[in-house]
Parts: sequence; C-alpha cells; structure tokens
Amino acid sequence: MIAPRTLLRFEGVLVMAVALFLYSRTENPWWLFIVLILVPDLSILGYLAGPRVGAIVYNLVHSYMLPALLAIYGLWTTSQLITGLSLIWFAHIGADRAVGFGLKYPTAFGDHHLQRI
Repeated sequence: MIAPRTLLRFEGVLVMAVALFLYSRTENPWWLFIVLILVPDLSILGYLAGPRVGAIVYNLVHSYMLPALLAIYGLWTTSQLITGLSLIWFAHIGADRAVGFGLKYPTAFGDHHLQRI
C-alpha cells in the first residue's frame, strides 16, 4: 500500500509536470516563468500578522482554487498571459507538494497537512 503522503507528493509532481507542459504550449516566455515561480511564497508575509492570519493567507495562495479560477478566466478571455500566469501558479503549488510542503495549520508555520497524514 502506498502511503497517502507519498500519493500527495506524486500528485504534486504530476501537477507540476502538466503545468510545465501546458506552459510550453503558450506563447509566454520562459523568463517570465523563472521570474514568477516563487512569487506565491510572498504569502509567507501573512505570518507577520500571526500564525492564524499567516496560515489563512498562505493556504489561500497555496491551494488550487485561485489558480484554477485564474485559468478559467484566462481561457475564457483567450489571454495567453493570464493562462500562463495560472500555469506558473499551478507549477509552484505542485512543486511545493512534491517536496513535502502542504497547507498550513494555524498553530505554526512548520505544521502542515502533509505531516499529519
């Protein structure tokens, strides 16, 4: 049996790989991908307001909901740039999951869902 934590890491690898593949099909430059790939980590600044607020901000930015909405908007408007930004965001979240970073609990920054599975 494969542990749930391992499955979630493989899922992260798959999300990252699909996002990279789809990004390669857009007309967006790779320098944009490189410049923006770590931008979601700025959400860590939410922890300046405390662990509860920090976890809320971090989790909003590191869940698949917002990039999915951005992707839908990008596809609806046929904007290569917006679609590309959503794929960069998906790739970031997938990479985080692949290396074991999960959604945070409000107790402490290092306390995340991939530890408790």
